[in-house]
Amino acid sequence: MKITFLGTGTSQGVPVIGSSHPVCLSKDPKDKRLRVSVLISWDNYNYVIDCGPDFRQQMLTHHVSKLDGILFTHEHADHTAGIDDIRPFFFRQGDIPIYAHKRVVDSLKIRFDYIFADNNRYPGAPAVAIHLVENDFPFKIGGELVTPINAQHNRLQVFGYRIKDFTYMTDVKTVDEAEIKKIKGTEILVINALREEPHHSHFNLSEALAFIEKVKPKKSYLTHISHLLGFHEEVEKKLPKDVHLAFDNLQITV
Repeated sequence: MKITFLGTGTSQGVPVIGSSHPVCLSKDPKDKRLRVSVLISWDNYNYVIDCGPDFRQQMLTHHVSKLDGILFTHEHADHTAGIDDIRPFFFRQGDIPIYAHKRVVDSLKIRFDYIFADNNRYPGAPAVAIHLVENDFPFKIGGELVTPINAQHNRLQVFGYRIKDFTYMTDVKTVDEAEIKKIKGTEILVINALREEPHHSHFNLSEALAFIEKVKPKKSYLTHISHLLGFHEEVEKKLPKDVHLAFDNLQITV
């Protein structure tokens, strides 16, 4: 199973528009971060977790010509705003499967009502096949079992996902012990680490490292990173063994 980090940035991306922060002015490609998403590929299947505003660019960069489905973590714009750009996949394949909490689907129906219209669809609008995700109810995609991991993004429920020995979680602030048990034994953990200073709805770096220590995966990658965390090269040098900063276009194999 191949994991491609399509984007590893926070909601504004890095660089932030108009910012003169040193990280935003960095020439290092690893300090350029699109909105957070991963592509998961095995056999002839391609699934993405989240499709934010940079989805079109990410699909073009990685020459993705087939999309078997989208797993949504939650409804915030940096995780969903690219859904209109499933149109080329829809034209070739038909309805694109999406997997999400009912609340997320309800939000998408309001914001992208033309995608979910039952009647009087205008030509060119994409369509989706809805699969509702519920906690404690694993489901299959491409023949592989997916285990939803329930977490809190401040007061908002979010889903992480475990597929085989890979677990992906973002926009997490708290995770109950019962959910942590679902993650233990995973080989690869991806978890958000926004910055060093505390944040009301995201793990900061120390919280992410403490979570990794509790889960004890073989290897961990930090994502959903803001410019305030610092330069990629400098932060990477300070991380514990087998913990790394993810960066856009990084590919790993599980």
